[in-house]
Amino acid sequence: MADEKRKRLAFAICDYLQQSITNGTIKEDDAEGIEVAVQCIGEAFGIDLTDDSQQQQYSIKPATLPSIFDIFLATQKKVKGDAKADGTKSEGAVQQPDAEKKAKAEELKGQGNKAMGAKNYSEAIRLYTEALELDPQNALYYGNRAAAHSQAGDHDKAVADAKKALEADPDYAKGYSRLGHAYFCLGKHQEAVDAYQSGLRLEPTNEVFRTSLSRAEAKLKDSNKPAAPRSAGGPGASAGAGAGGMPGLGNMDFASMLNNPNFMQMAHIDRNDPRAQNLMSNPAALQNLMNNPDLARQVGDMKLPEGEQ
Repeated sequence: MADEKRKRLAFAICDYLQQSITNGTIKEDDAEGIEVAVQCIGEAFGIDLTDDSQQQQYSIKPATLPSIFDIFLATQKKVKGDAKADGTKSEGAVQQPDAEKKAKAEELKGQGNKAMGAKNYSEAIRLYTEALELDPQNALYYGNRAAAHSQAGDHDKAVADAKKALEADPDYAKGYSRLGHAYFCLGKHQEAVDAYQSGLRLEPTNEVFRTSLSRAEAKLKDSNKPAAPRSAGGPGASAGAGAGGMPGLGNMDFASMLNNPNFMQMAHIDRNDPRAQNLMSNPAALQNLMNNPDLARQVGDMKLPEGEQ
């Protein structure tokens, strides 16, 4: 036997069909078939619309079946609308672009690659950026833009783009190559080593990674070496910073240079000026003088007599 909930549903259906016959919703030609259907449903569920006790027990009045259905439709529409809104919020920028946007992004990427080949790095960056606006989670586009930034000498931006590429796709090995190169150019050799090692974990047989890693490790080793002690003067002091020589300027003999009229003229020093004697006896003063980049450059270009280079 059907339970009470099912009986109430069957009663409501039969009542709706009977009302549809009465109010003319159902055509007269079809009424007979509907009345037979009502009788069959009544027998199947053990209900009778003419029974007053059942009317009190199973009727849903004052509600009607159409009004209940209208409420259901309105609720369903609201639930779907809320779910769609929540999906939009949660996905945000990570929504996958449609086929048209993907095709346009690929076209822009191809144009960016051509600009890279022509060494027009600013144009390549612009094109890759437009591609990313259409497909913002494409690791390859970030990797290409990182390469363009590095070629343009902006290694900090290259680091940022390489990291975004790896966020989009942690298995994008070339992202570690871009990252390692940018760190290497910034003099951050430990970070470069870490990046190349991560790339090798993804592609253990990649010779480019191996070569780049070896180079970064060598630079890191050199940077960790203690500085060589400087000589205070005397024989062989030309390798130090005293009057015999200065690092970075070819170990020139500055004692001889102070007797060179060209040098004294460039330094705007009179040979009889007491400052000239101070330079001879005070290497620190000479070092301060050579901190002038223009003077240092001119000294580097100056032709000295044999034995003074």
